[in-house]
Amino acid sequence: MSAEYDIAETLDVKGASCPMPVVKTKGATDDLAAGDVLEVVATDSGSMSDLDGWAAGTASVELLDQEAGDDVYKHYVRKTE
Repeated sequence: MSAEYDIAETLDVKGASCPMPVVKTKGATDDLAAGDVLEVVATDSGSMSDLDGWAAGTASVELLDQEAGDDVYKHYVRKTE
């Protein structure tokens, strides 16, 4: 099942391990307009908890959803301000 969001940009961080998925996601969200949704595609299973924790502590983003597939993890982050 795939999340249904109006994706503004997709960030491919496959092959990157902690902390790079979070670092690259932060950089990508800095370039988005408020309300835009970023899809992050990762292969690091730790990205599930890392991105969740980062978004929870960051006022300018909201983690909408996360999906775990066959060695691929998708995260949907909305820029809120």
